[in-house]
Amino acid sequence: MLGLPTGIQACLFDLDGVLTDTAAVHAAAWKEMFDEFLRDYATQHGIAFQAFDARAEYDAYVDGKPRANGVRDFLTARGITLPEGTADDPPSAMTVNGLGNRKNEAVQRRIRTEGVHVFEGSRRYLQAAEKAGLRRAVVSSSANTREVLDVTGLAQYVEQIVDGVTIRTEGLKGKPAPDTFLAAAKGFGLEPSQAAVYEDALAGVSAGRSGRFGHVIGVDRVGQADELKAHGADVVVRDLAELLSSKVEN
Repeated sequence: MLGLPTGIQACLFDLDGVLTDTAAVHAAAWKEMFDEFLRDYATQHGIAFQAFDARAEYDAYVDGKPRANGVRDFLTARGITLPEGTADDPPSAMTVNGLGNRKNEAVQRRIRTEGVHVFEGSRRYLQAAEKAGLRRAVVSSSANTREVLDVTGLAQYVEQIVDGVTIRTEGLKGKPAPDTFLAAAKGFGLEPSQAAVYEDALAGVSAGRSGRFGHVIGVDRVGQADELKAHGADVVVRDLAELLSSKVEN
């Protein structure tokens, strides 16, 4: 049913890149924030400016992770160390959390001005999952998840949300740790083996595999099918609409 093995009772969807094209919005916001920071940093330290790569560095260090983790991992890769700061730091603060909040400010502005594109195959899949009686949760590191679901009209198909706000308030570890997906399964009163994970990020697929979920679906939007499989995806599709057909190759 819906490309899932027998025994699956819940679908746990990542948001950005799986249900919506907010991954592109997030990547642009990360680049805007990091490039501004890196220019200032290069000037202050007398080094050459090297722009943030919105594809390679976004995929390697940022995609699918909580904001602070993404900032920290990217800066570490560049050999840059900043104070952690706190979650309440203003966007102007030269701290890990300050840069994360600056990025969030940029992404919220882009959501308001540019809107959010929904992958129609994903909308159809959500509708089919609801009709089939499967439980449905969105599991995302983004603190803007509820806003995006409301703006796109997808909220009506979602029963539970585990997002960046949940991560902060409940002290969960972000992806690639499986904690957020495990919390969603627990919220439905199910074991991980009874739930399927849908992810486009390598960190998210790793989370699904390490959490021992019943099925991990990799969604390849950017040509990284081999990497998704290497990180633990049971099957990789280009769009969730492919799962509405029985002809899915594992």
